[in-house]
Amino acid sequence: MTADGRYLIVSGRRWRATDPAIPGPLRQELVNELMAARRLVRSDPETARPRVQDAKVALGERGDPWWEPTPGGQRVRLAAAMRALLRHRRPEATICPSDAARVAGGESWRDLMDAAREVAAELSRAGVIAVRQGGADVDVTSAKGPVRLARGPEW
Repeated sequence: MTADGRYLIVSGRRWRATDPAIPGPLRQELVNELMAARRLVRSDPETARPRVQDAKVALGERGDPWWEPTPGGQRVRLAAAMRALLRHRRPEATICPSDAARVAGGESWRDLMDAAREVAAELSRAGVIAVRQGGADVDVTSAKGPVRLARGPEW
């Protein structure tokens, strides 16, 4: 590991380290998703490669550096985290937008909640995810209070 903790050195090659601000259980879930996706690369590369990309972006290993976040990079990371977490869980399971915000924002996750809801709205319009409240599909832009994210019809 480099002194600043940003990179791992393996056989002389430098690799970006996982964002240390990701809470442990979410980090483990993303690592498990990454490993599951990597196992598919040889047998089903078309399915596996987007899964690997989402997991690596969510972990902070690709995309904007986690130590210098940009608003655009955080939105990309929020979307990747939402997709990766939903892929890793059972098909009928849901996640909270705050899970993605915790992945992308660390201790400052609350500052990303508006962006997380906006990203959820974009993914919902594309049919990738469904936004639910009380078990019913809702429009996240007009929903008041907590919502859950599920796999959408275009998953």
